[in-house]
Amino acid sequence: MALIGDRAGRRTLPGTGPGAGGGTGTGGAGTGQGPAPGPASRARKPPREAAGLALAALGVGVAWAVHRLLPDVPMLTLAVVLGITAAHLPGVRPLVRGEARAGLSYAGKRLMRLGIVLLGLKLSLDDVLGLGWATVAMVLGVVAATFAGTWWLGRRMGLPGDQPVLIATGYAICGASAIGAVGEVRDSDERDAATSVALVTLCGTLAIAVLPLLQQPLGLDDAGFGRWVGASVHDVGQVVATAQTAGPDALTDAVLVKLMRVALLAPLVAAVAISVRARRRAVAEPADGVGAARRPPLVPLFVLGFLAMVALRSTDRLPAGVLDAAHTGQELLLAAALFGLGSAVHLPSLARTGGRVAALGLCAWLVVAGAGYGGVLLTT
Repeated sequence: MALIGDRAGRRTLPGTGPGAGGGTGTGGAGTGQGPAPGPASRARKPPREAAGLALAALGVGVAWAVHRLLPDVPMLTLAVVLGITAAHLPGVRPLVRGEARAGLSYAGKRLMRLGIVLLGLKLSLDDVLGLGWATVAMVLGVVAATFAGTWWLGRRMGLPGDQPVLIATGYAICGASAIGAVGEVRDSDERDAATSVALVTLCGTLAIAVLPLLQQPLGLDDAGFGRWVGASVHDVGQVVATAQTAGPDALTDAVLVKLMRVALLAPLVAAVAISVRARRRAVAEPADGVGAARRPPLVPLFVLGFLAMVALRSTDRLPAGVLDAAHTGQELLLAAALFGLGSAVHLPSLARTGGRVAALGLCAWLVVAGAGYGGVLLTT
């Protein structure tokens, strides 16, 4: 029996092509596979991210409840820990790796962007200028030394993928939020981002217990201790938890210095985007543009949103209720994003490079703490 080709290049048997009675044509009695789902059927189908987003929301709820019971434990740190735990619990692990993976990845990327935008409402230009130019210069020096030193050490230690630059970003700027921003621009592997977040979160959590013990041996007054904490601890919540042990003066200075580091997120991400564009431009591309690599924007949209929120906050016209609501939204969004990133951590894989990752984490901690301490001494 001869085979007949249809218009799409498929080969069909006579009598089974389009329009054949009782065959696969749309005008026949049936297709053999049932009718194609109509608009109503498609509308009823839940989005593929639904399961993962629901799981992330559950994780955020648990993290919030524990934080309410234990206020000294930052909610964002709990979110990362819960995400890692969910990825390894026998009853939950298949869901995390299967049906929920798309939604958890969506949370780790998209919700992270929204949280970073709202983070801009924590900072105003008056806050930055109020620090004084000497402190601003100190913060710039600490960020540059930490980023360059950590990145160089990570490459020398042979860490895979984007882990060196992501860990350097997390230590230098603002922990997991910065890792998410730079990872988005570089299109980093989710496992590299998850490993970097886990390491930075762990070290930042340890700082809450370790740094207050060093205030007296290092001869720092409360304000100096606050500036040191703000210059050397990663996440904003961890900064607050660490600095509040020395009183309100330490807490105020710590938050201001930390927010100055947060402000450097925008130029750093823009610099990374320029680097990525240059690297992709160096790859040979067809003259007609077919097959050309996708170029990231010079300044990603969420970074522009962050800067817009800083400008809006600088007007001093936002009611306290709006700022409180934005703070709550930012915490919830970042917690969901960190739960999603934590769920991508695979401890057996991490163990294979755990020695090098831990060594880099310790070295980077010494770099940022040493640079921050030196900067405080020079500016007091």
